[in-house]
Amino acid sequence: MNRLARSPKSASGTTRKAALSLAATALALATLPTTILPAQAASDPLARYHHQRLDWKSCVLGPDDATGKELEQAGAQCADVTVPLDYSDPGGRTITVAISRIRATDTAHRVGPLLLNGGGPGGQTLGDPPWVRKAMKDVAARYDVVGVDPRFVGRSTPLDCHWPTGSAFRGAGVDRAGFDRMTAFSEGLAQRCRQHAGGVLPHVTTRNTARDLDVIRAALGERRISYLGYSYGSYLGEVYTTMFPGRTERVVLDGVITPDRYGPRLLRGVEKANRQALEGWASWAAARDATYGLGRTQRAVLAAVEHVRAAAARTPLRLGDHRVDEHLMPLVVFNGLSQHNDAAYGDFAQGIRDMRRAADGHPVTPSPWLADVLKFVLTGTDSPYGSVQTAILCGDAAAPRDPEVYWRDVQRASAQDALFGPVTNNLNPCAFWDRPREHPTTIRDDLPALLVNATGDPRTIYEGATAVRRMWPSSRLVTLRGADQHAVYGVYGSPCVDATVNAYLATGRLPARDVTCGARDR
Repeated sequence: MNRLARSPKSASGTTRKAALSLAATALALATLPTTILPAQAASDPLARYHHQRLDWKSCVLGPDDATGKELEQAGAQCADVTVPLDYSDPGGRTITVAISRIRATDTAHRVGPLLLNGGGPGGQTLGDPPWVRKAMKDVAARYDVVGVDPRFVGRSTPLDCHWPTGSAFRGAGVDRAGFDRMTAFSEGLAQRCRQHAGGVLPHVTTRNTARDLDVIRAALGERRISYLGYSYGSYLGEVYTTMFPGRTERVVLDGVITPDRYGPRLLRGVEKANRQALEGWASWAAARDATYGLGRTQRAVLAAVEHVRAAAARTPLRLGDHRVDEHLMPLVVFNGLSQHNDAAYGDFAQGIRDMRRAADGHPVTPSPWLADVLKFVLTGTDSPYGSVQTAILCGDAAAPRDPEVYWRDVQRASAQDALFGPVTNNLNPCAFWDRPREHPTTIRDDLPALLVNATGDPRTIYEGATAVRRMWPSSRLVTLRGADQHAVYGVYGSPCVDATVNAYLATGRLPARDVTCGARDR
C-alpha cells in the first residue's frame, strides 16, 4: 500500500490519474437495460443484474484520456456494469462499475476471465490490463484480462468528500497538542464525508465490492473467474473466495494481508519493516554520496533524516508553496518506501535532500517526486482517492472511538520508533465514522491460491503472507527474499517470481512446494 496505496503500476513509475470527483448528492443513477431472462432466473433477486447485456465500447473518454488511449492501443474495450447500491434492496438505486477487457486470442485454449485489483483501497485498476498482459507473457493469450474500477473509484460512480487532502493519514506529532490537532483534523474529514456522501457511505465496503465482482462474473457469462489481487486486493480476494465459494479458477494474491489484521488500523505493526526499508535505502544513498550529498555511511544518511524530522517538529519546512510540519514529514518518508529499485531510491533521496536544505534555511523548489507527494497530501487534487479509501476502511470494520486509546498507542510506539510510530498508530476519521452495517467477513479456512510476498515488504509485511499460508495449507507461497518491495509479480522484475506465477496461470497447478526467489535473481 503505497500512498496507502497506489496500484503496482503507479508504484513502478506511471502517474496515477486523479479519480473523477462527484458529490454523493449528484451520484449517477444507472438504468438497467431491458433483458429477457431465462425462466430459472425468476427466483434470483439479482437476475436482472446477472443477465444484463454489456455495451462494449471505446475506453477513450476524450483527447486527454491517456489511460483510455493506452487501453485502446492494447486492444481493450470498456463497459459499465450496473449493480445495486444496496444489495439488501436490489430493486432500489443502482450504480455503475467500469470495466475494461482485452480478450483472449488463443480461444482454443482459453481459461476464462482474469479479474484484476491493484490495491488501495481506492486504487483504479481499469487501466491495468496492458501491463499485466505484458507480465503474463505467452499465457496472456489464454485469458480475457479484465480491469475493474471498484465501486466509487475512478470511472465507477465516483465518490468525493471534498477533502483538502488525498490522504486521511498523518503523523500524530511530538506532543499532546499535536495529537489533539490531528484528532480535530480527523473529525473534520469524517464530517465532510457525512455532508457530501452520507447517503452512500454505508455501502462503500469490501463485501459489496466482492458482490460487484460476482455480478461482473455473471454479466460476462462465466461460471468462474480467475483473480489477481495486489495489496488490499489480496484481502478483496480473500473475501470474494469466501463469499462465493466455487466461483474461482486460479487465484494469485500478491502482497498478502492477514484477514484478522485488516481494518482501519491496518498500519499498526509495520514500523519494523519500514525501518528496515529506510536503512536499506540509506545504505544505497551512502554509496552515492557524490550524487545526493546525504552522507557517506548509512548512519550519516539516517542522521540526515532525523535532522529533518527534528527541524520539522520545531518549525514547518518551507518547500515551494507548501509547508511540511511534524505531522507531514513522517508521512513523506513513509510514502518514499515501497519500491526497491534505483529509480525509486533516487527520487526519495532527492526528496530527503530537498527537505534537508529547507531544514537548513535554504529556499527550495521541490523535486518532481516530492512535489507530487506534497500535492497529494496538501491539496484537494486527490480528494476522491482519500475519500473512498477511508470510506472502505471505516465501512469494513469498527475502529476504537476513544482518542485516548490512540494516544496511548502512539506514546508506546513512538518510544520504539519516533519516525514511524506516530504515523502507524495515529487515529484517523474511522474513529468518528458511523458503525459498519455488516460484520467483517470470517475468511474461509483454506483456499488453493498462489501467494506472493517479499520478505522486506514495508506495507503488507511478510509475516502476513506466512500467516495466510498456514491458514491455507493447500496454498503455496512464493517468497522474494532480500527485497524491501511492495508488489512483486510483473512489478519488481524477478524472472523467478514471474515464471512461477505464469506457470500456475498456464496450468492451474500450484508448485509442489513453496518457492523462494532471491532478490538478485533479476
